Amino acid sequence: MPRRLSPTTLAHLLLLAVVFIWGATFVLVKDALQDASPLLFNLLRMALAFVALVIINHRQLRHINRRSIVSGLAVGLFLAAGYQLQTTGLARTTAAKSALITGLVVVFVPLFTLIPALRPVTTPRPRWTTAIGTILAFAGLLLLTTPAGTTWHNLFDSIGLGDLLSLGCAIAFAAHLLSLAHTSHKVPIAQLATLQIGAAALFMAITLPLDGTPHLSLTPRLVTALAITSLLATAAAFTIQSWAQRYLPPTHTAILLTLEPVFACLTSFLVLHERLGRRSLCGALLILAGIAFIELFPADIPIPTYPT
Repeated sequence: MPRRLSPTTLAHLLLLAVVFIWGATFVLVKDALQDASPLLFNLLRMALAFVALVIINHRQLRHINRRSIVSGLAVGLFLAAGYQLQTTGLARTTAAKSALITGLVVVFVPLFTLIPALRPVTTPRPRWTTAIGTILAFAGLLLLTTPAGTTWHNLFDSIGLGDLLSLGCAIAFAAHLLSLAHTSHKVPIAQLATLQIGAAALFMAITLPLDGTPHLSLTPRLVTALAITSLLATAAAFTIQSWAQRYLPPTHTAILLTLEPVFACLTSFLVLHERLGRRSLCGALLILAGIAFIELFPADIPIPTYPT
């Protein structure tokens, strides 16, 4: 009779699968954006995920109170901003670049905790390891997003709009994580997960006109991308992540999440045939080194996880 996996081993495996799905969705979404405008795609994805979570968590949603609603709205606002910036930026840059820049969220989170008002009560003040990781990641970001011969005078002229939007996405996701850290211990997980997705869908509906006239063509690749991103990468991923973190320390979770940009780069190379030049590859390695340095040597700072 085969030996059953321990909860800790199963949590590692399931979270690794979630990270792979998150990394692969950069390619899926990049391809699907040929058939739908970015903000409309986000709205459909989040609405489908919300419906799925309501069906799964309907019993827990019977006891919603004012605190749950306010927390869900606050967290959902930052989540919506992150997705809106990420998808809009992805339409204007490569999947590999978008994933690597989004990965900087694990750099911004400890940086923001330098501000006492933003730092959760259970999170110590960041130390020197964060500074080194940040410098490595910032140097990599400049190499990744700027062409050879760039000077300080034309630095921002050489960085593409898609890269800047992806950077804004990383900042928004960092804010989402910090707001989640402040509210997750006050609201049941099932309620918070469902309400933040619902709030994100609401904010996405409000901001839909910012993308101009939306367009939609129901092709097989679009339907496939919506199904995977809404059901697997959002509804199921949030549920699995919440369960897995009962058995995994934050450092283990964070180290697994550093693989997301790696999976994104691999899938973008295999599926979309996107290639990084020597300069961009050096930048990508520096970003990964900066992220890994913060995660492997966190100086006792529990870094939260992030959605993609």
